[in-house]
Amino acid sequence: MADGPTITTIAERAGVSIASVSRVLNGLPTRQETVRKVMAAADELGYVRNAVARSLKSRRTHQVAFAMADIGNPAYLAMLREIQPVLKAAGYRLVLHSTDAVAADEIDVLHSLGERYVDGLIMSPLRVTETHLRMLATARAPVVIIGSVPDGTPVDNVRADSRTGVRLAIDHLHLLGRRRIGMVNGPLDTVPGAARGAAYREALAAVGLPYEEKLVEIGDFYRAEGRRAVATLLRRAPDIDALMCANDLIALGALDVLRAAGKRVPQDVAVVGMDDTDLAAASWPSLTSVSLGSAERGKAAAELLLDRLQNGDREPRLVTVLPRLAVRASTAGEASEGGRSS
Repeated sequence: MADGPTITTIAERAGVSIASVSRVLNGLPTRQETVRKVMAAADELGYVRNAVARSLKSRRTHQVAFAMADIGNPAYLAMLREIQPVLKAAGYRLVLHSTDAVAADEIDVLHSLGERYVDGLIMSPLRVTETHLRMLATARAPVVIIGSVPDGTPVDNVRADSRTGVRLAIDHLHLLGRRRIGMVNGPLDTVPGAARGAAYREALAAVGLPYEEKLVEIGDFYRAEGRRAVATLLRRAPDIDALMCANDLIALGALDVLRAAGKRVPQDVAVVGMDDTDLAAASWPSLTSVSLGSAERGKAAAELLLDRLQNGDREPRLVTVLPRLAVRASTAGEASEGGRSS
């Protein structure tokens, strides 16, 4: 065996046909017992599959990419935890791209689809430019977008209803008697920032509260930016009694600043975040947060991509995940520990 093991020697060792070995090594549907025998024999013989040669022959790489703005954001990690097992069960490896929300990096990922290094792409862009839309319309491999894109964009799309989510938060704060409700938002040129800013205005109007520019501070979707923005907002409007934060990282920054300023949460200032990440329940005090279904969106995106890989000619699909409010100590006090959803 000077040239190394072959599918013939693997078939002999496993006690199965050459055709069965070929099916297993090419990722085609095969009985699990046959897969077990073939893979065990291949490992024993030291067989290394030539992925490059296989992909050239089948035009499949059995790889899928996931491009997100910030791999350190727990909302994306929640998506990843659902995307990975769905794809793995179907025989796909996952390639990760953290783009730092830089449009040029996202465009480069879309352009590289023409190099066939992956069979498909799941992307969650914060900004959607005209260049994004042109590239999506001519993408050389299936793409699923987690986030909002204009109606008619020819891609599968999984969305969160963040407008309803903000409304849930403002209604909750209003019912608790809060009347000076500030907002710390992310950049308004991002899809979530624009949606959540507009939803804040609408939600205030719905409960009969005026919109005041001085109660709004724009930052970015990071904890450090949350600290900076809330410190600025407190100097300008020290009488705020509640904060609606555009994500949990901003809200955690808000808790840091309020604690340092001697403000009690929730007695003096109630705080609500968005995304309901693992950090929300683990913070002190625990954070009331709007769940936008990050895990559900990740799973739905993976399932849509797999279906697209099998049914390439079907019409694009839109999946919308409904928000839930998880009430914890940062708005309702210690009695709410453990949380409840609405």
